[in-house]
Amino acid sequence: MLGSTAPAGMSYDGVAEPRTLLARYLAVRAASLALAAPLSPEDAMVQSMDDASPAKWHLAHTTWFFERFVLSTRAGYVPVNAQWDYLFNSYYQSAGSIHARPRRGLLSRPTLIEVLDYRAQIDARVQRRFADGDLREDDLRTLLLGTHHEQQHQELLLTDIKHAFWSNPLAPVYRGDLPTHPGHAVPLRWVARDEAIIEIGAAPWPQSQAFAYDNESPRHRVLVPAHALASRPVSNGEYREFIADGGYRTPDLWLSEGWEQVRAQGWQRPLYWSEDREREFTLGGWRPLVPHAPVCHLSYFEADAFARWAGARLPTETEWEQAAAGASIAGNFADTQTAALHPQALATHGAGLCQLFGDVWEWTSSAYTAYPGFRPLSGSLGEYNGKFMCGQWVLRGGSCATPRDHIRASYRNFFPPPARWQFSGARLAKEVA
Repeated sequence: MLGSTAPAGMSYDGVAEPRTLLARYLAVRAASLALAAPLSPEDAMVQSMDDASPAKWHLAHTTWFFERFVLSTRAGYVPVNAQWDYLFNSYYQSAGSIHARPRRGLLSRPTLIEVLDYRAQIDARVQRRFADGDLREDDLRTLLLGTHHEQQHQELLLTDIKHAFWSNPLAPVYRGDLPTHPGHAVPLRWVARDEAIIEIGAAPWPQSQAFAYDNESPRHRVLVPAHALASRPVSNGEYREFIADGGYRTPDLWLSEGWEQVRAQGWQRPLYWSEDREREFTLGGWRPLVPHAPVCHLSYFEADAFARWAGARLPTETEWEQAAAGASIAGNFADTQTAALHPQALATHGAGLCQLFGDVWEWTSSAYTAYPGFRPLSGSLGEYNGKFMCGQWVLRGGSCATPRDHIRASYRNFFPPPARWQFSGARLAKEVA
């Protein structure tokens, strides 16, 4: 058993003592409740599409994670409600049967009040384990993983409620006090790099002291050809030019599957843009489109088509990580003091690359697949990332809905290429002689 200190040499995301890990746990749990606070019980139950989940389900599932993978590992553990093990499992097949994802919006029971009470009960039980020194090394590791898992669901809670409110003809406002920073026009510049052999990825956790998901490891060498990256992400104004030039009417710009999506879904502009391309729906309601802000809610297909129209391409994830490896993790995140929960135009512009972190997830041209020597986590947690390495594409950098301490240069997000409801945008790349 662990008491008040971790084993010598062991660290949990830079946390050397369980009491500090407990502080992180409680802070993350409180942040989820704060994000859900503007929602009514009716809001919290809505599921507007199969890919989204109700806010109530996010609050319950992240709680289930700690109960299922930390608390219930002890013999004789009595769950808060045994039936909820089925309702709030997401995709962990090895942990038991699962309620169908498209039917999560039918769960009027348990009520939101019951879910909030469930969170409070599990938090109390976790705190009791800390107080009693009744947490093993693997429990602490799973707790740390669980806090990062919950931060992922915080972002999903925001993107999912945004889609739900946009789907409502009344266009409800999630928060009316969200700031807007108009910024200014920043000319796009190209930052070139010579061919190089570099290392990317993260050392495997928990053997390493710094937390990283298993899909970020192992660290390995790659050859990066000479290339140039755009100094900032693609802007709303630039994307509006693409539309005006017939971007959605020119099949030559699109991958075959992307063009089929354009035709089948009737895509004519990014998700959440008004028909006249002058406004966009945000978590603060309908607002004027800011031309200089990064364009967001693009599918991979749209990002790729724009890049082709611009005479460029999307960067590889290797090129992106090489650029971000030495950069400060600062930007427009969900938990910054002036969080806008929407991409913002630049206020200042330095000599190098800007907005690598925060604002929008940046699509890369890299398929989501395993690094050489990849090993998933053991047990049910091995289902977390590895089994999705098929038919998905990598995004990098985090977004305006991502907590700042959740992101790092090696972080690999992934979505299928038609996905548009995330805060996803694009940065251009090109070859250089």
